[in-house]
Amino acid sequence: MSRTVTALYDTRAEAEAARQRLTTAVDVERVKIIDQDSNGSGGSGSGSLSNLYMTNEDRHAYGEGLRRGGFLLCAEVDGGEDPDEIVRLLEESSSVDLDRRQESWRSEGWAPYAASGGTGSGQTQATGTSGNVVEEQRIPVVEEELRVGKREVSRGGARVRSYVREVPVQEQVTLREEHVQVERRPVSETVSTADAAALLQERTVEMRETAEEAVVQKVAQVREEVVVSKTAEERTEQIEDTVRRTEVDVEGAASEGQGRSAFSGFGGDASAGGGTGTDTNVSEFERNGERR
Repeated sequence: MSRTVTALYDTRAEAEAARQRLTTAVDVERVKIIDQDSNGSGGSGSGSLSNLYMTNEDRHAYGEGLRRGGFLLCAEVDGGEDPDEIVRLLEESSSVDLDRRQESWRSEGWAPYAASGGTGSGQTQATGTSGNVVEEQRIPVVEEELRVGKREVSRGGARVRSYVREVPVQEQVTLREEHVQVERRPVSETVSTADAAALLQERTVEMRETAEEAVVQKVAQVREEVVVSKTAEERTEQIEDTVRRTEVDVEGAASEGQGRSAFSGFGGDASAGGGTGTDTNVSEFERNGERR
């Protein structure tokens, strides 16, 4: 036995990607994408919402999404597939959150589906057909839910900036210099003929001067480091707030003569048995309100 899954997307590309992902992961028998053109103004085309098995509320909401340019993915999958897995696949494929989208539409004046044609509180309906409801008033039972989210806020921090500063320094170094001096000294000495022959030759004597000069070299050394880091920790915070909900008290009004009780629609007659049926219906109504 197969089941039908639907998901709304803002663009056709997202819907096509979701169809490819769904057909790859699970056993899909049939799948199609419905847009505003295929749905038609009257919803009577081959791909219209009127041919899909869904509640009137969903059909009304999906129809509004198609009217606003959305694309509806409809797939028939094998009944043995895991429904949680199918939902996960559709949610991860950028599908529209229909509940939030309807809230946005309602803020713009859009009216959700109403089975009896009315949407407001206290709507009164009347008909002259025999056997039908001749008067009906509705009191919506509303209950708030507390949804706690979280956001990231800035709580300060630290800024570390490094810059280069020149500092004058002094060092002492000993340098050596050489100097060549040439001088003449008077000498009175008699030499032999053999020594004279050795001395009477051309000779060249060369002596060079050397000097040391300072050579400056800069070597960078890491003396210290500044480490900037941050740590993260998680904590659990208890959120306390109040939520509101509608409580309905039903009381039977005294009637003149033998008449049908206004609460007999709940399954009992207040005029019989001293109003016991009314009390029973009140408790059932309150239990239904609690379930909501």
